[in-house]
Amino acid sequence: MKHQYVGDVSDYRKYALLRALSWGGANRIGVNWMLTPSDGSSDGGKLAYLKQPDRYRHFDPELFDILAHAADEPDRRRLQTIEDSSAIAGATYFSELLPDQAAARSAFIERCASAFRSADLVFFDPDNGLETSLLKGRKNSSKYLYLDEVGVFYASRTAVLVYQHFPRIERRAFLASCIERLRRVASDALVWTFTTAHVVFFLVLHPESPARLAIAATEACGRWDDGFIAGRYVGAPRIGATIIDSEIRV
Repeated sequence: MKHQYVGDVSDYRKYALLRALSWGGANRIGVNWMLTPSDGSSDGGKLAYLKQPDRYRHFDPELFDILAHAADEPDRRRLQTIEDSSAIAGATYFSELLPDQAAARSAFIERCASAFRSADLVFFDPDNGLETSLLKGRKNSSKYLYLDEVGVFYASRTAVLVYQHFPRIERRAFLASCIERLRRVASDALVWTFTTAHVVFFLVLHPESPARLAIAATEACGRWDDGFIAGRYVGAPRIGATIIDSEIRV
């Protein structure tokens, strides 16, 4: 995540989903921004939707107004604006810059785990998404979330939500690959996907997660039309099953 993304249309969808999963504050959410410095690019400039309230505001009117206010002045396009707005009821935030260096990153994850020890769900917001072939500790590795880090939180019976940007490859195969990799560190998890035009969010629930979190996820699947956020329950793996369009088909 970068400050320059605040208020972008993908940001709108992200906070709408987090608000739904929060279930009015009943589910305690920890947000790890995985903050990285601005890169001087034009990324995060998709703000035209804010000029189309008739088309977009009804998805989450309160949130739409918060983001419209944030995007109205460059100085307000900061993550602190989101934190101070109470857009996500009862959320706790971890706002440190994420370093590339492996040892510093390990300490970063330890501090995050300590900050979120009471959270029901931890959201990770990397610039790109799950790890690729880039080794942890290399330059730009801060743009990715690594599977062993997901495992740290899942092992403590904490549910995990992960931001993932879609690369330019076939999406069904990509979704299946990501889910398979997540199951390496969360083999018994309940999994949902929440897909948008450019990104997908993977929700990984521990079997001992509060039932209200699964209820909130199920309700979120029917909360919006698929043009905004398309929620699908993937479930647990079954022998002989394949994943198609984020659903289990046999």
